[in-house]
Amino acid sequence: MWRNYWTVAVRALAKSKTYSVINIAGLAIGMAACVLILLYVRYENSYDKWLPDAEDTYQLQAWYPNPKSGIPLFGQMSAYVAKDRVKKDFPQVARVGYLLYGQPVILKDGQSSFGENYGTTDDDFLKVVKLPMVAGTTLTAPGSAVLSQTEAVKRFGTEQVLGRTLSTVAKGKQRDYRIVGIFKDLPKNSHMKLNAILRADFNAYFADTPTFMTQWGWQSGWIYLDLKPGTDVKQLEAAMPAWEKRNIPDETNNGVRTNQGDDQDWHFINVRDIHLGKAQNGSMTPGNDKRTVATFSVIAMLILGMAIVNFTNLATARAGQRAREVALRKVLGANRRQLIIQFVAEALLISAVSMLVALALVELLVRPFAAFLDAGITLSYFGSDGILLPAIGVTLLVGVLSGLYPAFFISRFKPAEVLKANRSAAETPGSGRLRTALVIAQFAVSIGLIVCTAVVYAQTVYARTVDPGYKRDHILQVENVGRAQIFERAPMIEEQMKRVPGVVAVGLTGLGVDTGDNINNGVVLPGGTQTIDIGNYKVDLGFFDAMGLTLKAGRWFDERPIDDQTVPYPSNEAVEKAVATRGINVVINELAAKKLGFGSPQNAVGKLFRGEVVTDGVNTDIHVIGVVGDGQFRSVRDPVQPLMYSKVTKGPGWMVIRYNGDPATVRAAAEQKWKQLAPDVPFDAKFSEEIVGDLYKAEDARAKIFAAFSLLAVVIGCLGLFGLASFTAERRTKEIGIRKVLGARTRDIVRLLVWQFSRPVIIANIIAWPIAWWMMRDWLNGFDQRISLTPVPFLIAALIALGIAIVTVVGHAVRIARANPIHALRYE
Repeated sequence: MWRNYWTVAVRALAKSKTYSVINIAGLAIGMAACVLILLYVRYENSYDKWLPDAEDTYQLQAWYPNPKSGIPLFGQMSAYVAKDRVKKDFPQVARVGYLLYGQPVILKDGQSSFGENYGTTDDDFLKVVKLPMVAGTTLTAPGSAVLSQTEAVKRFGTEQVLGRTLSTVAKGKQRDYRIVGIFKDLPKNSHMKLNAILRADFNAYFADTPTFMTQWGWQSGWIYLDLKPGTDVKQLEAAMPAWEKRNIPDETNNGVRTNQGDDQDWHFINVRDIHLGKAQNGSMTPGNDKRTVATFSVIAMLILGMAIVNFTNLATARAGQRAREVALRKVLGANRRQLIIQFVAEALLISAVSMLVALALVELLVRPFAAFLDAGITLSYFGSDGILLPAIGVTLLVGVLSGLYPAFFISRFKPAEVLKANRSAAETPGSGRLRTALVIAQFAVSIGLIVCTAVVYAQTVYARTVDPGYKRDHILQVENVGRAQIFERAPMIEEQMKRVPGVVAVGLTGLGVDTGDNINNGVVLPGGTQTIDIGNYKVDLGFFDAMGLTLKAGRWFDERPIDDQTVPYPSNEAVEKAVATRGINVVINELAAKKLGFGSPQNAVGKLFRGEVVTDGVNTDIHVIGVVGDGQFRSVRDPVQPLMYSKVTKGPGWMVIRYNGDPATVRAAAEQKWKQLAPDVPFDAKFSEEIVGDLYKAEDARAKIFAAFSLLAVVIGCLGLFGLASFTAERRTKEIGIRKVLGARTRDIVRLLVWQFSRPVIIANIIAWPIAWWMMRDWLNGFDQRISLTPVPFLIAALIALGIAIVTVVGHAVRIARANPIHALRYE
């Protein structure tokens, strides 16, 4: 029996080549897309699961979900002072470690280079986060270091580096570390990005800024915890409000009581959940979110579902051609169960062939797919990550789902009616309506995906091109100008950069294009009873022209002594108090003017407020001398920040160079000048266009992948429509012949057939539009600056879908309409 089923199935496929190719191609494309997407989804969910004891390793995160003033912030970092306090108060914490990220200068053979992705700790960090070791020991004492395999080879040309010395310069001082261990290179599916970890004595390391170790609002690193097995994390988080009250002291700002814990929520996040977690500010690597991953999963299911719908549609449309075969089998004694098994087996055969083709496509595409996403996606068939068993499962599932309804549909043909009519084709009542419903569903999915793709693309373009409030083009942004070893040379370096050919303006700043820092100070209005958080950034005189800001009212800084807020480094308490007591002038942005209650920029000029902005414990009179336009210095997802700028001559960490002419020539000349003036600090600069590109790189890649899979969904829909149109035109051959004999013209016949397939597309639009509008409105609400959701993408999607339907159908329609009606009337 099974041999007979196999023979019949193979002959049926060979007999209807067009049907077979369309079905196999549609299912193969759908399966390949589904496998690729699911590989991506599995990869996104695999972050840090490779880490030993990952189930007990947590990160302590400080969130600001509802600040009294300022913007909500969901960050991964925590204040250093919280590390020992949480260890002391919670016996469930076995070990705790703090990791500070940095870019120390590495000295070797008289040359200097930056240490990329270096971490600094004051504990045996590898006892907390148990990175797999290749050789050596953990960080058992201050002055020790561990390197990754790649970093060891990069610095010393070999992995055999135990006992060697790594010389660094950080915070202006040379520090030597003895290399005691080598850890495996971290895989891409990790929220961490580390090439080396150095253990230092933090009391000496932060001798110039001791408040770093005691301030609850200074968040520049990550706290990791090794919890005892079986710890109830929810119980820990429930105890955090009381913990805050015990540990975080009240402060006074101009007579107003403040507490750093009022706005903070503390959360224990397992390392496996960080990558897809809510908090993505202050991360080592770009994160993702669960909704995006879930969206791709849904797309995978939709694409596979469309391929199954194709099969079902074509199978039911073609079922009538096998009516006589079914009738004869029933006459010869076959029961309905045997017929159902036969047709489901045929579907399984097509599904198996399609899966083989799909796996071949995946083999070809998985590497470029992974490279495009910069992800460590791999394809294996065996083991815990193998896809062989899932592929077999999908093959069986698709075969059964796509073949079950056609099997029941075909097996219910009545042999007496078929043989009595002496025909090879039969049509069961209701089957046409089912196919129409399935076509509508297919096009509703395609239209929805086209709308989403258009909106995502438009928002991506908008993010890159929206006016940020300053002139973002033609900027070369140089880092590290605020390093301690060149602190005093910064004004000279700036002055020399102005002499580089093509340079228009140069300025020092603590805030540039996606510089990543977020510095806020609480200020108080005269007579005020609460603090207002304002971003506080140091700039110099040239920043205004270099960044291309717009003055709305008042003036920018000039050479008046009262404008200058420069203090020495290392800090000098007497000088800082003198500046704080004297008072300072600031320039604020429009949003700060509104937030402070000044109204218009003109009304803000001359106003006064107070705050501890120069040194702790001393309130300073802050005078507004000017107002500039708002600027978006970060991603458009982040709200614009209320800002105040204060003038210094040295200290900011970035130099902004505005130029005209050839970018490469200007950069080369700037680098040469830097090496002459600051050979002890490597030159590190990026063009603003590069920075913006990197800022949206991950989102661009996801948008393009989304568009690619949406296109695949449309292609699968077209394949199904092509096959359905072919069989529909073939089934109506006699009708078309009669119409031609009665005087119908070719264009009348074409219009008739085109309209038959245009109606489902119109209905599909009515279904898809509200769903797509709701989804895209929700997605766009995640951006502070966003496009308006206009009818344009919906109309574009409708026209594309209608155009695809017409183009797909019209070829068959013209061919049938031009056929000789004599042949048509002899067709049956």
